[in-house]
Amino acid sequence: MELKENSGWSINEMAQKAAQDIHDGAYVNLGIGIPELVADYIPEGREVIYHTENGLLGMGKVTEKGSEDYELVNAGKKYVTAIPGASYFHHADSFAMIRGGHIDICVLGAYQVSEEGDIANWSTGDPNDVPAVGGAMDLVAGVKTIYVITQHCTKSGEPKIVRQCTYPLTGKKVVNKIYTNYAVIDVTEDGLVVKELAPGITFEFLQQNTGAPLLLKQ
Repeated sequence: MELKENSGWSINEMAQKAAQDIHDGAYVNLGIGIPELVADYIPEGREVIYHTENGLLGMGKVTEKGSEDYELVNAGKKYVTAIPGASYFHHADSFAMIRGGHIDICVLGAYQVSEEGDIANWSTGDPNDVPAVGGAMDLVAGVKTIYVITQHCTKSGEPKIVRQCTYPLTGKKVVNKIYTNYAVIDVTEDGLVVKELAPGITFEFLQQNTGAPLLLKQ
């Protein structure tokens, strides 16, 4: 099956899908890249407090060019703002919040996710690559709910959702939900359950491009 033009979701639409599942009053950590877009799509009326592991609780939007505060950055080295009531703290205290289970939701990118919710997102294992552990291992171990947002396949067409991860693991059995340009998928004890298909995507096409068996939500 060939995809029709405009099939699937854009990265902004993927971010919007994830944002809809973040509850009011949640303390949230957003990973670098597509996950950062989630903050732009929180439904009106919901209050979400953003945490960044380099020491800020109450992170606001990325600053407009020309109005940057060069001492105020997020973990992805982007210049950000702080909301009223924001607090600053030592890097070690920030990780104590994560490890202590005080962050409700984390949205991360991934190289691979397994059918059991294992995630690999810090290294491909290539000795020529520079590993980027960051705070990912602490986040998947300490945060209550983990969402992954990623393209469904690699640039070469290989599935990112697989039976078993072949890249070095960040965490085992930690992912709760996956958002891709093709579908929203719940990770359950019964397997990977397709919650929603993107426009122009059939279940058959999705399964052909997924390296693990899928179940269709009834």
